[in-house]
Amino acid sequence: MKLAVVGDALLDVDLSGGAERLCPDAPVPVVDVAARKCRPGGAALAAVLGDASGADVTLITGRSDDSAGRELERLLAARCVLLDAPFSGGTPSKTRVRADGQSLVRLDVGDGVVPDLPLAAGLFEALRSADAVLVADYGRGITRNSWLRRELARLPSDVPLVWDPHPRGAEPVPRTDLVVPNHAEALSFGAGSGTAEGAEALRLRWGCGAVAVTMGARGAVVSPPGELLRAPELMGRRPDVCGAGDSFAVSVTLALGRGVPLLEAVRYGVDCASRFVAEGGAGAWACDGSEPPPPRPGPSFSRVEQVRSWGGRVVAAGGCFDLLHPGHINLLNRARSLGDALVVCMNSDESVRRLKGPPRPVVHAEDRRCLLEALECVDAVAEFDETSPSRLLEQLRPDIWVKGGDYEPDQLPESRVVERHGGRTVLVPLVDGYSTSRILRDLEHGGRIRRECHGRAG
Repeated sequence: MKLAVVGDALLDVDLSGGAERLCPDAPVPVVDVAARKCRPGGAALAAVLGDASGADVTLITGRSDDSAGRELERLLAARCVLLDAPFSGGTPSKTRVRADGQSLVRLDVGDGVVPDLPLAAGLFEALRSADAVLVADYGRGITRNSWLRRELARLPSDVPLVWDPHPRGAEPVPRTDLVVPNHAEALSFGAGSGTAEGAEALRLRWGCGAVAVTMGARGAVVSPPGELLRAPELMGRRPDVCGAGDSFAVSVTLALGRGVPLLEAVRYGVDCASRFVAEGGAGAWACDGSEPPPPRPGPSFSRVEQVRSWGGRVVAAGGCFDLLHPGHINLLNRARSLGDALVVCMNSDESVRRLKGPPRPVVHAEDRRCLLEALECVDAVAEFDETSPSRLLEQLRPDIWVKGGDYEPDQLPESRVVERHGGRTVLVPLVDGYSTSRILRDLEHGGRIRRECHGRAG
């Protein structure tokens, strides 16, 4: 999918260390800086999150040829196509000083803005070729550019346009499909409290298709239809909300670009943002040019919630599902027959590599997910990085946990998680003759895949 992100790029800097004494000339802590980490912020963070979700991202933004602007270019080089809009002034940079994990002060520098001047033709071509467009406004002038606004208003109706507004920015163009202010921003726009009535008032004011007011740990209020979509309980040990709004906006935009209905797309965004915060937020990254990708978007549990709302039974099944074969299909069909919704908990590539050793996995996670999601019996696929899916199951809390019959219950630490939430574990017998490991051995020796082989279906 081609995602165009339009907005104000910032350079975020974290200075972290310890504070064990006070300054002699003022009652303030002295921070002994142990580390300096840089990361893309603002619209640049949204672009990186889009790239980490598998999109081909183009970022349309403004920056200067100063140290912050060049650092942003370096951090974004492998993540997206960077297209520069006219810019006047210094590249915005925000530096957080942290001691023992606690933010003490933030220092903002850079007064640059995007003036109302014509844009290069390449920027318009990037918008016209996009499958979805996200506007990430951080009040630096790009949303006031009249040439850009006209182009956004002319986007085809089948290209989702999501607008993340800012109180100092321009109002969304009426063509916008979804505007996603947070609660504080909604109040500054005169929406009153975070209610469906407030969201609807903003929708009427802007003339857009829908408004979703994000409410932090409470979830998001969406109008229409005027519904509160609740966030899952955060599981992280060090929650940090920095970047949560960008995670939400990107996830919703990509979901809409894939044709997901509005409410389900917003619910997906709430799930993704909650997991992002639980994993440590944007501040958890080590941005020295080799930083790991941000946490993967969590699964959309909308189907799970629907089933639970009428007393249905949720089933989860886990495994690597490398080289999908009839043994896997039998396991998943049997699992689905035990309840009303089936969520597959799938090992990530790194998790498979730890369990099976190189050269596994043969099929990368994105393709394994695609195959599983194509199965009629599967309602959702959730990927996890750990050796055990216990952490994921804490969030999902299935009524039934299904594994292949080649395991013993005491070999499954996740069973204790399921039982603690009132669920139970079911072992499904394997289909004789199917094993990924045996298939690979047969292929390696030039033999045919034989049904008479025996082994673990994983």
